[in-house]
Amino acid sequence: MSHDSLLAAVLDSWDRNNAILAGLLHAIPANALDLRATPTSPTIAGLFQHMHYCRLVFVAESAPECAVPVPEGEWHPEHDRDQVARQLSESARAVRGAVEHRLRAGTAMDQHYDHPILLLQHLIWHEGYHHGQIKLLLKLAGQPFDDEAIGPSTWDVWIVKR
Repeated sequence: MSHDSLLAAVLDSWDRNNAILAGLLHAIPANALDLRATPTSPTIAGLFQHMHYCRLVFVAESAPECAVPVPEGEWHPEHDRDQVARQLSESARAVRGAVEHRLRAGTAMDQHYDHPILLLQHLIWHEGYHHGQIKLLLKLAGQPFDDEAIGPSTWDVWIVKR
C-alpha cells in the first residue's frame, strides 16, 4: 500500500466521521435539541457547537496556517440544522486541510500531537464520545433512535465499501 493510498484512506475516515455527525444531527427530533442530561450539562445543540469549536481550536493551535476563524462561544446552541451542518463541514475541511498540509510538508504539529494523524484520531474519538452521549440522552428522554432507521446515516457509513 502506497503512502498516498494510506493518506487517502485516513482522510476518507475523517470525511466519513463528519458524514456520520451530520447524519446524527439531521436525525435528532427538533424538540430534542434543547435536551440536557443534568441542569448544568450542555444541550444537544450545544454539543454540536462544542465539536465544531474544538475542531477549529485544535487547528488554530496546531497548524495555524490552516486556521479559519474560531467562534467566540464554544457551547452556544444553534438550532438551524442546516447552519450547524455547514459549520461542521467548514471545520471538517479545516481539520482535513491541516492534517494533509502537515503530512505532505513533513512537518509536525505546533502545539499538540506527535503526528498530524493523531489530530484526526483524537477528534474521531472525541466526537464518537459525544455521539454516544447524545444517543443516550435521547434514550433517557424517551426519544430513542430505532437502530435500523439511523443505521444507514451512521454505522453503515463506516462499513459500506465505496
